[in-house]
Amino acid sequence: MNKFLGYLIVLAIALAAPLFIYPVFLMKLLCFALFASAFNLILGYGGLLSFGHAAFFGGAAYISGHALKVWGLPTELGILVGALSAGVLGLAIGTLAIRRQGIYFAMITLAMAQMAYFVFISSPFTGGENGLQGVPRGMALGMIDLTNDRSMYYFVLAICLAGFLLIARAVHSPFGQVLSAIRDNEDRARSLGYDIERYKLLAFVLSATLAGLAGATKTVVFQLASLTDAHWHMSGEVVLMTLLGGLGTIAGPAVGAGIIVTLQNYLASGPLAAWVPVVLGVIFVACVLSFRRGVVGELREFLRRSF
Repeated sequence: MNKFLGYLIVLAIALAAPLFIYPVFLMKLLCFALFASAFNLILGYGGLLSFGHAAFFGGAAYISGHALKVWGLPTELGILVGALSAGVLGLAIGTLAIRRQGIYFAMITLAMAQMAYFVFISSPFTGGENGLQGVPRGMALGMIDLTNDRSMYYFVLAICLAGFLLIARAVHSPFGQVLSAIRDNEDRARSLGYDIERYKLLAFVLSATLAGLAGATKTVVFQLASLTDAHWHMSGEVVLMTLLGGLGTIAGPAVGAGIIVTLQNYLASGPLAAWVPVVLGVIFVACVLSFRRGVVGELREFLRRSF
C-alpha cells in the first residue's frame, strides 16, 4: 500500500512538473531515465556489463529521425520503427556476444558499438558530423500538436511510463526471477535446466529495444539526431547513471539519470562548463568508494535499519 501511494505521488509530481520547470529539460530527463532503466535491466538484474548501449540509443535516434523526416511516417510509428530497429541490432550484437562473460562480453559490445558509430559517421542519411536535423515532431494520434512543448511533454511522459511499467513487469515476472538467478549463480541456474543463453539474449534484446525507444523519443523532442547519441561516451554515461542511482533497483537508474542530467544542464552554463567531465568523474569515484548501493540503495538500506 505504501509503495502504491509512493507511485501515485511520483505520478502527480510528474503531471504537475511542466507547470514549474522547463518542459524540454524534463523531457530530456525522462528519456535518459528510460535509457538508464533499460540498461539496468541487463546489468542490475542480468549481471551483463555492456559498453555498447549507445549503438541502440543512437541508432534508433537516426532511424526514427529518418523515418519521420524522409519517409513522412506518423510520429508514433516513426518512434516505433526506431525502437524495433534497435531491437534487431540488439539481436545481432547479442547473438555474437552473449556466449562470452565478464570483460570479454563488455569488449565485444564496445567493439560492435564502435563499428556502428563509424557506419553512422560515414552514411549519407545520418548527415555525418552535422547530424540529422529538422526532424518534425508532427501530431500525436493525428490530433495533438506536438510542436507545443507542454503537449510534447505529456506524450513523452506516456511513452516513458509505458517503458518503466514494462521493465517493472519483466523484473517481477518469472523471467525476471530466472534472470536474477543467472546473475547470482549461473552454474546453479544451468543445472536446474534453464537455457542460460536464451534468457540472456532475450534480456539483452529487450534492453536494446527500450534503449532505442528512449533514443527515438529524444530525437523527436530535440528534432535532432547527432553522433553524440551514438558515441562510446554515451555508453559510459548510462553506466554512471545506473551505478549512481542504485544498481538492481527499479527507481535507482531514473534517480541517477536525474542527477547527471541536472548537473550537466546547470554546470554547462556556469564557470565549471569545461570541467563537467571532471565533476562527473569525481561523483563516480565518490559513489564507488562511499555508497556502493547507489542513492536509492543506500536510502532503502537506511530506512530498513531505522524502521
